[in-house]
Amino acid sequence: MRSLRYGRVAAYLFTLLTLAFGMQALAQDAEDNLLPVTEAYKLSADASTPGVIKLHWTIAQDYYLYRGRMAFKGGNGVTLGEAKLPDGEKHNDPYLGPVQTYHHGVDASIPYTLAPGTTTLVMSVRYQGCHETDPKICYPPHTEQLSLPVPAAAGAPPSNKLNDLFHSGAQPLGGGSHEPLPAEQAFQLDAIAQDANHLLLRWTIAKGYYLYRDQTKLSVKDAPKLSLSPAWPAGTSHEDAHFGKTTVYFDELALPVGINGDTSGMKSLALVASFQGCQEGGLCYPLMTREAHVDLGGGTSTSMQTAANPAPEMPPGDATQNHSLDVNFFYALLLALGGGLVLNLMPCVLPVLSIKAISLIESGENPARRRLHALMYTAGVLVSFAVLGSVIIGLKTAWGAHLQSPLVVAVLALVMLAVALSMSGVVQFGASLGNTGSSLANRSGPAGDFFTGVLAVVVASPCTAPFMGTALAYALVAPIASAICVFLALGIGLSLPFLAIGFVPALSRWLPRPGRWMETLKEVLAFPMYLTAAWLAWVLAHQRGADAVGLLLVAAVLLAATLWWFERSRYRGALSRILVAVLALFTVAPLYYLATLPLAAQATASTDGVVAYSPDKLAELRKAGTPVFVDMTADWCVTCKANEHAVLDGDDFKALLKRTGAVYMKGDWTNEDPAISSFLQQYHSPGVPLYVVFPKDGSVGRKLPTVLTYSLVEQALTAAAK
Repeated sequence: MRSLRYGRVAAYLFTLLTLAFGMQALAQDAEDNLLPVTEAYKLSADASTPGVIKLHWTIAQDYYLYRGRMAFKGGNGVTLGEAKLPDGEKHNDPYLGPVQTYHHGVDASIPYTLAPGTTTLVMSVRYQGCHETDPKICYPPHTEQLSLPVPAAAGAPPSNKLNDLFHSGAQPLGGGSHEPLPAEQAFQLDAIAQDANHLLLRWTIAKGYYLYRDQTKLSVKDAPKLSLSPAWPAGTSHEDAHFGKTTVYFDELALPVGINGDTSGMKSLALVASFQGCQEGGLCYPLMTREAHVDLGGGTSTSMQTAANPAPEMPPGDATQNHSLDVNFFYALLLALGGGLVLNLMPCVLPVLSIKAISLIESGENPARRRLHALMYTAGVLVSFAVLGSVIIGLKTAWGAHLQSPLVVAVLALVMLAVALSMSGVVQFGASLGNTGSSLANRSGPAGDFFTGVLAVVVASPCTAPFMGTALAYALVAPIASAICVFLALGIGLSLPFLAIGFVPALSRWLPRPGRWMETLKEVLAFPMYLTAAWLAWVLAHQRGADAVGLLLVAAVLLAATLWWFERSRYRGALSRILVAVLALFTVAPLYYLATLPLAAQATASTDGVVAYSPDKLAELRKAGTPVFVDMTADWCVTCKANEHAVLDGDDFKALLKRTGAVYMKGDWTNEDPAISSFLQQYHSPGVPLYVVFPKDGSVGRKLPTVLTYSLVEQALTAAAK
């Protein structure tokens, strides 16, 4: 019966794998054909009829909207009735089941009532749609804010408390109590041509609002031979929670802009301005894009309106495409499965896999024990990935970001030390715990296998294997259920070798026979665990300095004493066991003081040709036409260190920088850094490493894979220098 139960579980797991591998991947080169969500589904509104607002979506070819995914919410003083929507086309959706969809276009009418004195109709419109030809992707739910004048209404000015304002994820800088203005009122922009080669842009900024200098981008539409050179006036220095030290403007900004190129024969040009601003002590607006046709004859002021086809909403910075949406759900599962499988080969996981290898060899010729080992290890991996994925999604953190906490690093180092001591034979867990558990490392019971799976996931988090980046980026923007499935697919990939050995007899025959030699092997394999603890101590030194390492060493000695006395007290009385608890409490005490230490002093000077990352410096280099290689790294990131050793620290890479005239800019994310976090979000990176090459012509930066080769870097920098 037990074998039958194991077989059913194995069949279920392998069925999932077969389904995942059976789905075809989307073509990566098709991403350029996807439209921004606001262009695929153009929304217009009409409030000319009192008591009713009419909405119309113009839906692009090969796109459709879900009827059941539409939602409407009134703003301050606005109460909406039930929306009237036509019946859609019936469709059996692979994810949502029976649904109704709209193609080409759809109209909706919504009755409303207003509170006394309300003169502005504010509402949010939420919808979701998909692209139905290759690449078949579904956009995440999208929300647009509408602010329309109410016909034949009078009263006090609207309060404009916009519920769920700006879905883009921009966070408030403070806890201001003033109600935010619509973006068009907070930042009014006009443009005038002084002559055929000079423009003057003027932002009128509402009182209590400010505009970022470095988040402002100007371009000329449909004129590739023309470029713009803004002459920025002195602004106000501002320490920003997101971008660090930056420059902002209050009240009014008059910006002279030079036009580079031949404008002879041109009567007007289409100017596109993207910018971002904030309310003091309040919210930060998402990236705003406005467009105007400026008369080059001069003398006419043009008010710039919101662009008809605005750029896709994303964190401030250079325009980049949302690579996390370049795959569908099943392809993301496939990538996650492959990434988890490759994760077994990463150096951060190998020490823990040595523990698992011992337990499998110990199982010998017993098929039932092999299956139990594989299933319990898989259960530990899957539960850990589910918990880790829930934390990352819920807290909107990045892969590996928990290692920015010195307390987490210290605890993990002590766990590695405890496991190593167990493998060295200093202590054996489980024998005196009321027989309710088994060993953490050197026993073969189910609890030990489960714990090994948990430990494998924890130590795998500093690594990013190939295929993982795209899968994790998809998970960060996907619905919660789909995101958790991606993390579980990572877990299945990580567990797959042991599942195969446990359930495929032909593979299990390759295992060596158990014997006395295994005890020696187990003791030898303890040393990679000691080295892992030493590496974590090195990471801690970079985070909190020598004092933190000293406290960790004290805790390590106390932990060794606790384990030693724990082993001695197995057959002694209650007093000995109380002493074990006292020693364990003493072990925790240094960790309390460690958590209170300040950040270690960081070297800020550029060394060996490496420039420390800052948004201002990057903007300065790009403005000067210098190609830039940006490296976002962390001391706890094993993949980062492997890339540095293999490529970035070598003489060939330094010679390549000189040959191409490129600047090597490095951002250290060992500790939390808002500017680097913003850069990671901008490029939809689930964590570090992140490598972006910016060409000298000022075009969009190119994101490189997480695992580098010299030829790949050489190709990217050579192209950037042209």
